[in-house]
Amino acid sequence: MAARAVIALVSVAEVVATELADHLERRGHDVRQARQPWEAESLLAGRGIDVVVVGDSLSQAEGRDLLRRHGGQGEGGEDGPDFILICRPTDLVDKVLALELGAADVVESPLNVRELAARVGGLLSRRGRGTQELIVLENATVDLRSAIVMHRSGTEEQLSPGQVALLRLFLASPRKVLTRDDIIAAAPAENADAFDRSIDSRIVRLRRKLDTETITTIRGAGYRFDPPQQFAD
Repeated sequence: MAARAVIALVSVAEVVATELADHLERRGHDVRQARQPWEAESLLAGRGIDVVVVGDSLSQAEGRDLLRRHGGQGEGGEDGPDFILICRPTDLVDKVLALELGAADVVESPLNVRELAARVGGLLSRRGRGTQELIVLENATVDLRSAIVMHRSGTEEQLSPGQVALLRLFLASPRKVLTRDDIIAAAPAENADAFDRSIDSRIVRLRRKLDTETITTIRGAGYRFDPPQQFAD
């Protein structure tokens, strides 16, 4: 199994750090935090960090100094972590300087934590450390690997192992009618009550959680997954 990606949060405001860490950890990443510059030095000197998020409670000069010494152009010639610096909207010069020094991204505060988590995920993917397997439906995006449903409203829900198995079955058989026997064989229920009619309840609960109409009931036959446009051949 591949090692978990490691993200360091350096001097990120506590309310942001708590929510961001929750987003990242639920997606299978290892989050480490450093409140003070000396803690950051110790953390980054150990290597093994993939992405560093530097908060605006650290001065821009201190953030650039960390970037200069530990980033991709850091001392020792080794590839360092990707840096995301959080800056205030008025710090245009600091933003440009950070990008010129090799920062992967600079975001302005106040910020949307979910967007910031997505930016971290994008950097991890470019480093070959991405762990997402995203499915985009009408009203939600599903990360199958972390079993999270991300609704357009910003709320998130967790899929059970059985729901993930059921969704994977439909994704593997687009536009094909699956009988109840097909579903029981390929995606068994998570308890001993897997009688024929329980399949109906499982489908209803999955549809509701995904907020989707792509899973259709074919009366007397079974169920069919009709993919959204992006799945079309």
